Amino acid sequence: MNLAANPLLLAAATLVLAIGLALLVSWLVLRSAGNIAGHKDAQLGDQLAQLAQQQAQLQGALGQMATGTLSGQGEIQKALDRRLEDMSKKLGDSLEQNREKTGESLSALEKRLALIDQAQKNIENIGVDVRSLQSILANKQSRGAFGEMRMQDLVEDALPPDAYVFQHTLSTGKRIDCIINVPNTSEGIAVDAKFPLESYQRMVAAPDDSAKNAAASLFRRDVEKHIKDISSKYLVPGETTDTALLFLPSEAIYAELYANFPDLVNKGFSAHVMIVSPTTFMAALHTISSLMKGAKMREQAAIIQKEVQLMLGDVHLLEKRATTLGKRFKLSEDAVDDILKSTTRIGRHANRIGAVDVSEDEMLEVAPTPLIAPADQITKN
Repeated sequence: MNLAANPLLLAAATLVLAIGLALLVSWLVLRSAGNIAGHKDAQLGDQLAQLAQQQAQLQGALGQMATGTLSGQGEIQKALDRRLEDMSKKLGDSLEQNREKTGESLSALEKRLALIDQAQKNIENIGVDVRSLQSILANKQSRGAFGEMRMQDLVEDALPPDAYVFQHTLSTGKRIDCIINVPNTSEGIAVDAKFPLESYQRMVAAPDDSAKNAAASLFRRDVEKHIKDISSKYLVPGETTDTALLFLPSEAIYAELYANFPDLVNKGFSAHVMIVSPTTFMAALHTISSLMKGAKMREQAAIIQKEVQLMLGDVHLLEKRATTLGKRFKLSEDAVDDILKSTTRIGRHANRIGAVDVSEDEMLEVAPTPLIAPADQITKN
């Protein structure tokens, strides 16, 4: 038994030792005192015997106490073991849940990282495309081809093939990027897709106000010159309309002109040159397409009117036949009414015959006249 591990047992053992020592000291004292008072030996012996008995009882109580303490200590140990087991299970479950949540979070993080990688690749591809576009726009010839392709795509999407001609040569020998045929006239709308972009790029990339002002002046001069060239080269009376279109492949340049250079827009109107962006150009193309459809409808007006007349004739014929059919239905209705009247009269006659009171003898004397001939007579006839 480990007394150091159980303070209660240690205290009890200490008490027993103290009582034993006290008894021993008492016995020695009594023994030494026996020389002085020998007549009290018997009484001291009885007291020692009682002390010894009490010591034995105390040892028994201490033994029972030790047994009870060990039993209680075992139950406490079991309770502690159960608590530790429950805590271990809860801790394990919590760790498992945290592991699952961590796994899900890591999986979601991997998916997001994959999306971010894909977005990064898309951004890199866009950067490549932008650099390619910049290289295209940096070259004047390539820039013109880019504007023409953008314009051609819009025209092909909005108009039928017979409504336009690309790279049309005018009677003056000048070649226009596109000419759009106008319905009911021999004139066409001239469209130019070349725009001076170098000065605009200088203006956008200017590092300070002075450089920006210088680039803006150059941009204004280039646009004015381009408007004059279109007005002088591509407006041919009797061959083109009195207004030409200057197509800008960029909405940004269009917004810059209308926001900061309204005088250039007004000069274009004065020179019968309308500046259009991809959006406004598409709106104009849809308007032209609607006019073409209206012209085709007017061209087909005679055919439509003839078909309507034929359809009206068919309607009148249908009305006539419906009237005839109504008359026939009326005759059929009258015939049915006559049949119903005849059946009513036959019913009244039958009721009257049924009301006649004739005895059986009279019925035997008078042979009934059949209303319908016998079957053999019908067969013979």
